Amino acid sequence: MSISKPTFALSAAVATVLVLSACSTAGPADSGDPAPSAAGSVSTTASDEHSTEGEGQTEVAALAPRAVLTYDGGVMTIDTESGEVLATAEMAGFLRVNNAGDGRHVMVSTQDGFSLLDSGLIVQGHGGHNHYFESAPALTEETVEAPEPGHVVVHNGKTALFSDGTGTITVMDSEAISDGEISEDEVEEHSTDTAHHGVAVPLSSGDRLLTQGTADARETVQVLSPGGDVIAETTDCPGVHGEAAAEPTAEGDVVILGCENGPVVYRDGAFHKVAVEEDYQRSGNLFGHHASSIVLGDYKVDVDAEKELPTRIGLFDTLADSVTTVELGSAYWFRSLARGADGEALVLTYDGQLRVLDEETGDAIHEIDVVEPWEEPSEWQLPGPIVKVGADGLAYVTDAATQQLHIVDISAGTVVESFDLPETPTELAIVTGDPEAPSHDEGHDHKDEEHED
Repeated sequence: MSISKPTFALSAAVATVLVLSACSTAGPADSGDPAPSAAGSVSTTASDEHSTEGEGQTEVAALAPRAVLTYDGGVMTIDTESGEVLATAEMAGFLRVNNAGDGRHVMVSTQDGFSLLDSGLIVQGHGGHNHYFESAPALTEETVEAPEPGHVVVHNGKTALFSDGTGTITVMDSEAISDGEISEDEVEEHSTDTAHHGVAVPLSSGDRLLTQGTADARETVQVLSPGGDVIAETTDCPGVHGEAAAEPTAEGDVVILGCENGPVVYRDGAFHKVAVEEDYQRSGNLFGHHASSIVLGDYKVDVDAEKELPTRIGLFDTLADSVTTVELGSAYWFRSLARGADGEALVLTYDGQLRVLDEETGDAIHEIDVVEPWEEPSEWQLPGPIVKVGADGLAYVTDAATQQLHIVDISAGTVVESFDLPETPTELAIVTGDPEAPSHDEGHDHKDEEHED
């Protein structure tokens, strides 16, 4: 593994502005279904020392979530309470963002690796209570070198970074990132047999789930022991893409992965195939919730389509290995899907509605007019609407056409705030101060886990 610490040029603009020069970034190999990953859960950061205000930090009564958005030319951080642009960082090329796992940092994917951005939200534990601090957002000097950076998976207190260009998997404790540094003695490095557009999930047992394949084909998913022995394997997952964690069983983690003939589920030490009616059924974008056995996914069935515009979504039952499909009557794209804090299935459709669905039945709870009618852009890298959720019961929706960020109360079914943005947003991450997926042994409620693929 290689961790670089570049030197950044500093300048002032609203808050702290960091300038990073980077090469043009290539997207994931599976065009049309790129797959960042994130998960949300409320937790606290433990500390034996009394929390103190550090240099450049201001203690506050509570933290307001911050939105980290990419645009053509850089990254900006927004205060979601005021709409203020707190900082921008100039970065060249196509950029992607994923929650780093500690509730404070965001991984910014460039062509060569994962750069760490500090959102400036700080939680320090002291006994049975927390102290909250804010600081100016800034790019750190930490970059994990990873040619063609792909999936970022946060699961059970671990963060896994996958390099499509080398097949290298970098795993670290999510809490270890909170100091803004990634040291080589705090990470594990693994690799797949050959480089491919893949994904890895660090399991609570200490085992690791990963894909195997090549640049031309991939159909294998394995679970390996810490020593590298194959514990479980399936080769019945052509075009494997995307993953999500569901509610664990008494035997351990439950993980579902998308294939081109129906998903596969890893549960109770073995792989199980989800029964689908179609010969070709692709769900490359999956969204789980840690207190639910149901996983939301896109539902594509046209093998010959150059760009399929699905109007159905799948609600995959990871215990019954079955699926319930829901016809929405309007299309969506891979950035349209998310899970609410209580497990609701969220889908932003072409008609501009954010649909809040019951996760088990697919029945509509709310149909909220959020943006004007829209269509998927010609290339997946181009700006389009995005839906993300935080651990605060709110959904955050961008509108590339109007350069706005909308905030939606999911339970009430209302738009509570809209902010104008100075740039057209491409990608979005929401940071709240709470770790996105704490370790199971910390005793926290995991109902808020949300995964975007």
